[in-house]
Amino acid sequence: MNRIITLFAGAALALTAALPASAKEFRLGLITPPPHIWTKAAEAFGAELAEASGGAHSVTVFPARQLGNEAEMLQQLQTGALDMAFMTVAEVSNRAPDFGALYAPYLANDIAHAGRILRSDTARGMLDQLPAQVGVVGTGYGMAGLRQIVSRGSVASASDLSGLKLRITPFEPILDFYNAVGAAPTPMPLPSVYDALANGQVDAIDMDAELIWVLKYYEHADTVVQSDHMMFPMVGLVSARIWGGLSEEDRALIGEMMARHVDGTIDSYVEKEQGWLDQIKDTGRTYTKVDESFFGDAVTAWNDIWSKRSTSLDALRAVAEQTAQ
Repeated sequence: MNRIITLFAGAALALTAALPASAKEFRLGLITPPPHIWTKAAEAFGAELAEASGGAHSVTVFPARQLGNEAEMLQQLQTGALDMAFMTVAEVSNRAPDFGALYAPYLANDIAHAGRILRSDTARGMLDQLPAQVGVVGTGYGMAGLRQIVSRGSVASASDLSGLKLRITPFEPILDFYNAVGAAPTPMPLPSVYDALANGQVDAIDMDAELIWVLKYYEHADTVVQSDHMMFPMVGLVSARIWGGLSEEDRALIGEMMARHVDGTIDSYVEKEQGWLDQIKDTGRTYTKVDESFFGDAVTAWNDIWSKRSTSLDALRAVAEQTAQ
């Protein structure tokens, strides 16, 4: 991890040669609500940083899109108006397409396998691209659970998804996947999802088990398909402009500490995911567990598209094979 932080330091400094010394009161933005694992990790990071720095640094956490959506927060990071964020790799992939490889359908066999892939040198090495391409420093990966499908109607086969308005996170890899499935992928911010599913604005949603359970999306569903079709990584980010104004000691402290807290979310999801799925199953909705074959040719179609867009896809597949158990 220290190797990564050192590499980022040089790239970030090249972007910030004439900037003043860094601020001591940092602002960190997220889209997740206060009870979410990512938000709790951000708060724990801030508390530990304040203690470790003897009060020299503080972090104010702004959850639930208080500072805007992820595209807006990423712009703020680029200008230095926002110091830090815990952000989906989905949004990062909109600026650095190589990261779309992390969403390869069925790259991971299960959630623990997803964690091993994200902790690999190959995945971590991809973060080297971020200062030059996106204007941010990536300290390390976390994640949410694997992706599942919740539907207002019956879904017995992938053909039942054909034409359905299916809520997705707005980024190209998942858009391409559901286009290949034949659904009508509908980008929608997280706060709008519950009402949209309740009133029929969307027919189905792509979501992780935590939010399906905690935010009660199952209440307006007839069917839950445990497909586990994609991992959903998160990355801890620091504005490259802010990073460039930090001392070497502060970069080491902040980089290592943030990386550790985002990485800890992986362990949380590995521990808790099956419990959420079991509770969802117990709600009495039709619950089906499927594998890659459920989606027919859609996985192959996705791979054909992204093998041309991402230079890291083959390397990640090799890592996935090496770390499978």
